[in-house]
Amino acid sequence: MDIRELTDEMNQFVTAKGWTQKDTRRPQTPRNLAISLSLESAEVLEHFQWNDELKDQKEFRGELADVALYLLQLASITGVDLEQAILEKLQSNYGRVWDQPKENEEIQ
Repeated sequence: MDIRELTDEMNQFVTAKGWTQKDTRRPQTPRNLAISLSLESAEVLEHFQWNDELKDQKEFRGELADVALYLLQLASITGVDLEQAILEKLQSNYGRVWDQPKENEEIQ
């Protein structure tokens, strides 16, 4: 399944839950989705709070999925072609210098 198909699945879910209706308690606005994305990202971090090892793979997978779903929905609502944006960002990053070289050192 590709990004567009995942986005379609997310949109079907949101519609099935009634979150696209005018009187919904979960309006799908860019602001609300950005906040939710940030909150879910913080939940990913909770899995590493006070330790370096992942203890609950199933819960962690669920949190990553929540982040991805909110990202897909935010991109969809704002009209961003996420696949294209990712490819453009990767291309841009190839030309970026991440670290300054030390003397006699080559940067990868």
